[in-house]
Amino acid sequence: MPDFLQRIRRTWLPVVWAVAITMFAMQARPIRAQAPPPGTVITGIPAGGDSVEQRRMGAEAGVRLVRSFDGLGAGFVGPHGAVALRNPSDNSLAVGRTHIVQTVNSQWAIFRKDGTPVYGPLPTNAVFKGFGGACEEVLSGDAVVRYDQLADRWLLVLPIFRRVAARTGAPGPRTARLVIPPAVTDSAVRPLPPRGSPDTVKGDYAMCYAVSATSNPLGAWHRYEFTRPLFPDYPRPAVWPDGYYVPTSTGDEVVEKHLCVAERRRMLRGLAARELCRIIPGVNFLNTADLDGRRVPAPGSPHLILAAGGTQLRGVVESAELQLWRFSVNWRDTSKTTLRGPQSIPVAPYRYLCGGQLTNCVPQPGTERRLDSQGDKLMPRLVYRRMGTHDAMVAVHSINTAQGTGGVRWYELRVSSAGDVTVHQQGTYAPDSLYRWLPSAAMDRFGNIGLGYSVGDQHTYPGQRFAGRTPQQHPGTLGLRETSLVNGAAPQTTTLRWEDYTQTAVDPVDDCTIWYVGDYLRAGATSYSTRIGAFRMPGCR
Repeated sequence: MPDFLQRIRRTWLPVVWAVAITMFAMQARPIRAQAPPPGTVITGIPAGGDSVEQRRMGAEAGVRLVRSFDGLGAGFVGPHGAVALRNPSDNSLAVGRTHIVQTVNSQWAIFRKDGTPVYGPLPTNAVFKGFGGACEEVLSGDAVVRYDQLADRWLLVLPIFRRVAARTGAPGPRTARLVIPPAVTDSAVRPLPPRGSPDTVKGDYAMCYAVSATSNPLGAWHRYEFTRPLFPDYPRPAVWPDGYYVPTSTGDEVVEKHLCVAERRRMLRGLAARELCRIIPGVNFLNTADLDGRRVPAPGSPHLILAAGGTQLRGVVESAELQLWRFSVNWRDTSKTTLRGPQSIPVAPYRYLCGGQLTNCVPQPGTERRLDSQGDKLMPRLVYRRMGTHDAMVAVHSINTAQGTGGVRWYELRVSSAGDVTVHQQGTYAPDSLYRWLPSAAMDRFGNIGLGYSVGDQHTYPGQRFAGRTPQQHPGTLGLRETSLVNGAAPQTTTLRWEDYTQTAVDPVDDCTIWYVGDYLRAGATSYSTRIGAFRMPGCR
């Protein structure tokens, strides 16, 4: 080889290779923008994001609304007076054989299914009266209620948002009847106690569990306190045969989540029980699979956990994946417990509605105050149901649409006998120019999928609607016409925080009536009311 060619090879070839490798690496890794200032609204959709949009409403007869009444909220008066509200509502709803239990932030009430309140409103920590410690003494928000259909029991989870002093001796489980105060005849709103002073002690946070001893929520409850070193925000409890799974957020400025599971079988009997936790770094809000129906997963099936892709705190507000973890708990030898993931599940591209949580997003009539979208996360519940021929999961979140508003992205995933998880169908419900956001999903025993969500825009006060599909309809579409649960009659002007989440629950009596709760404002009101409705889709009688 001539000398000048050898000099070129020695001098320039390494430079060319270095440039080529750098350019390839830049194309291969995701582009991470700087995190935008809080409240920044991010519009538009990623390329291909409109490929699964449903831009026309279903043509088949709408979902039947068979029950509708006001729950906790402005103007509500129950056996124990009027409700004292905190915002956001943090709506949670559970349905048993004869009763409904609702929580809003730090208050709860019990209803008969005809809408008659029989208990409350009272602070959520009232179920821990006589238990002592932080569970009885501290009234934090974010209480969540579930109904365990496998055991016909109620579960109430209450996080403690401040550090608590260590108790003398282990608190242990304590069983006691629910204390029911005398009914009151006046409707005066009694002020809530303060949220608690700043942390002044060196100790842990806590998560409080109450599990009913029977199917009667007005009877006895088993109470538990588990301390944790990490802040227990935004709990999302789920029922699984081997445990009650509760993921939480460890802080608003930390890309880290805490995944815990409590020893369900012992808690159902009021016995001493354990809570086992794992830290998952670098992830959005987690959703744990929550069973609909009484068919259980195959023995030994790991618990499945999903999260949306992207990371708002790092400026990544779009993705084309869901993230999946598998949590296998071994209560006989907890050292053999495993957590595997994340596994990437490809989906149609999406961008968080308005760029994520705490954004000035959804417009309202007559005010410049816009409402938060919570667009950075999958919403409660991640539904799991075992059908005759397959296992299915349904997940939902709020995303930007091609029309420049907000739509409900939903997925039905299938779980094979080998445990593989794949997307069976997906769609973005955006049939017109209204914003639809903060959805919650359910699947009935026929495989019908129902979705409740908030709806509104600059001409429409925020209210609540419901849509659905049958398995026979075209994949990726909600073929049943939208049904209105309640129309709003005023804007919310006091804060951008709107609900934080809505909630579905399947009735255990027929395993097909889907109950749903969400917020709205009455005419002239300055604070939210909630509306509880029951819906039935084809085949459900």
